Amino acid sequence: MKISLPNLWQNKHQFSTRIKVFMTRLSSLLSAAAIGTAALCSIGQTAQAQLSESIGNYASSAPDGANAWKLKASNGLVRIQVITPSIVRIRFAKQDSWEELSYAVVGAPVACKVDVKEEATATTYTTDSLVLVVEKNPIRIKLLNKKGAVVNEDEPAFGSTFLGEEVTTYKKMQKGERFVGLGEKTGSLDRKGEGYTLWNTDYFGYPSGADPIYQSIPFYIGIHSGVQYGVFFDNSHKSHFNFGASNDRFSSFTAEAGEMNYYLIYNSTMPEILKSYTYLTGRMPMPPMWGLGLQQSRYSYYPEAEVKTLARTFREKGIPADAIVLDIHYMDKYKIFTWDKSRFPDPKRMTTELKQMGFRTVAIHDPGIKVEKGYRGYEEGMAKDLFVKYPDGKQYTGQVWPGWCHFPDFTKQATRDWWRESLKYSYVDNGVEGFWNDMNEPASWGQKMPNNIIFDFEGKPGTHRKAHNIYGLQMSKASYEAGRALTGKRPFILTRAGYAGIQRYSAVWTGDNRSEEDHMMSGVRLLNSMGLSGVSYTGMDVGGFTGGPSPSLFARWVSIGAFSPFFRIHSAIDTKEADAWSFGEKVEAISKSYISLRYRLLPYLYSAFAESNSTGLPVNRSMAIAYTHDAKIYDGRYQNQFMFGPSILVAPSESNKEYTKVYLPDDQGWYDLYTDKQYKGKEELLVESPIEKLPVFVRGGSIVPMQSLTMNTMQAPTDTLVLHVYNGKAGIPYTYYEDDGESYSYEKGDYMRRSIKLDLVGRKIVFGKPDGTKASKFKTVQIMLHGFAGSKTLGTDSMVKFVDALPNFDPIGSGQQGPMAAVRVLSIAMPAGAADVKF
Repeated sequence: MKISLPNLWQNKHQFSTRIKVFMTRLSSLLSAAAIGTAALCSIGQTAQAQLSESIGNYASSAPDGANAWKLKASNGLVRIQVITPSIVRIRFAKQDSWEELSYAVVGAPVACKVDVKEEATATTYTTDSLVLVVEKNPIRIKLLNKKGAVVNEDEPAFGSTFLGEEVTTYKKMQKGERFVGLGEKTGSLDRKGEGYTLWNTDYFGYPSGADPIYQSIPFYIGIHSGVQYGVFFDNSHKSHFNFGASNDRFSSFTAEAGEMNYYLIYNSTMPEILKSYTYLTGRMPMPPMWGLGLQQSRYSYYPEAEVKTLARTFREKGIPADAIVLDIHYMDKYKIFTWDKSRFPDPKRMTTELKQMGFRTVAIHDPGIKVEKGYRGYEEGMAKDLFVKYPDGKQYTGQVWPGWCHFPDFTKQATRDWWRESLKYSYVDNGVEGFWNDMNEPASWGQKMPNNIIFDFEGKPGTHRKAHNIYGLQMSKASYEAGRALTGKRPFILTRAGYAGIQRYSAVWTGDNRSEEDHMMSGVRLLNSMGLSGVSYTGMDVGGFTGGPSPSLFARWVSIGAFSPFFRIHSAIDTKEADAWSFGEKVEAISKSYISLRYRLLPYLYSAFAESNSTGLPVNRSMAIAYTHDAKIYDGRYQNQFMFGPSILVAPSESNKEYTKVYLPDDQGWYDLYTDKQYKGKEELLVESPIEKLPVFVRGGSIVPMQSLTMNTMQAPTDTLVLHVYNGKAGIPYTYYEDDGESYSYEKGDYMRRSIKLDLVGRKIVFGKPDGTKASKFKTVQIMLHGFAGSKTLGTDSMVKFVDALPNFDPIGSGQQGPMAAVRVLSIAMPAGAADVKF
């Protein structure tokens, strides 16, 4: 715009006005710019505050107790503690305040030698098993074996970080690294490329790939380059594990709150890693012998007449079983500690009559206590202040089966004491011997228990965020301690929810599964994964809970269930009854045959439980335990295979497959269980898998003890122990175990444990000297030699049958023999001491 001076002068008033407007607008623009700049700075500061923050650089260190050191860093503190020569605890915190209560860890630090080497760039802590290097600038953790090979190391750029309340540790992904374990997690055996959330969840009819479900066990094992290590992240808040999901750089573990508190475990073998982990979190007690028998369950069996008819049918049909399980319909309007008197007028009389028929009674318990005046559970809980509360002191109320309920606070000793007394008057005094803890995630309708609910935590209150994942663990602890104290015998405890350490108290089952082929196979992997995470006493609802199995699916599931640590058939109320005889004569015959095989295998199974009790090695053993670095066992075609105890390989397959692929991993040699057909090993096979024949193999060099068939564990077998001895490249040491099957006297040495080994060079069976004060219940030993046909072996020729042939339904047809194996048989008196038996 061009303006002449005279014209400007003449229009000075207009000009002045325009100048004022311009200056006003300029001022506004400048103010806006200033505000914008401030806002941008504020946004930048907010973003900066929300960025993850590393622990920073090393400043100093000082001893902090026996074999423990506290390191000051620029952004917090680090604590290093050597627990055993194979276990190191690592903790990060922003302030000098450490969480001391752990419901998972029971193993105390042991005295051991630790060499500490301080250098300018790193501090090295060396035990006789491992080397831990703490790099200083910035602080990063590296685990080496004694040969100097990297076992595990922090991702160099990230290490351990804080993001608000969230804490994360990032680990560098090693070349070819695999990850196994993490407890009850669906998916493949090798978890690489996947991510998981740990938050106990009531998930009715969950899909076979669902996550999360009922249990949270934050322990996994990394495998690479001929080494393996364990990581246990002891933080009960909701957590997340990433094994290279959506990235090719790192694995990580994160908790949404709480402390970065984890244990690094290094051992030279997978069994030793499990031994170290279960040293930390405890090992399972010996179960009651009857808890290894078949348990028959339904949602629900009632009234009393139906329960007794069920028991009589088992006995009339000659199908072994040890327990009948009562679901929620035995209660008065679903209220725990009560009985519906119209359905069960005299529970004590009923349980007594069942026991006379060889059946124990198991009853379900849900934690919700109905809000109802006059109801004993409610009145006592209120009077003793035992329920969880909101911050304002009002009891939390949520809906479950009985209606609006309060929830016991199992992080409080007074609650656990009250639970014991309540179980006594309602169940123990009425002859119930098994306690099934359900709905203990804890579950409530809506699935959104508020995070601001307060729990006691042994006098140091915390919120539901911290308590949620340990609720099932603490409820199981209360039930186990109650059963032990009230009866003096081993109680049977079963739980749906749990956390690390649940093996100390309870068996675990995989919740509300579906009657589907993929659910059966997924369930096998769940059991194997829990075994890789320290939980040995596991099972699934055989036949599937929701829906209804086909006859072939039920038959196959029973045969797989017979090779599970915990064996229970269970079905929902709106489905076909899932009893061994409910699917026709053919399925009944298959079911009876495999259930009977399990009962004959009880000496072998019980010895496997004794090994779990002493070493933490599970009963169902993923092939990753013994064959950790064999790539084929992670193949999707073979990942469901497992060892049932030390010697028996089970290759589960879907019921609709007539043939299945099997991989036999080592060259020790293998035998088809049923026919003794031999395989060299290190080979992939295509084998028949009709529903009457689950593929099962026995490892060469093994010893498998068996007994005569009984209808329940109260019935004594004959006085002959049968030892099946399999030829191989070398004899595999075996440990046989007995105790009374019901008391805790084994803890004081009242057991019989002895080694038995096949010596092929000396052609003899070597019986070691018995350990313990108990004499064997067997008086004679029958040795059945497999794979020695044609050799100059002592004994007589015979045939042995492990499963029965299918019935011939043609009334004029000839009977069938079924698969049989040729053996040489020797009979001897049970050796009182060490002895060699020549063959």
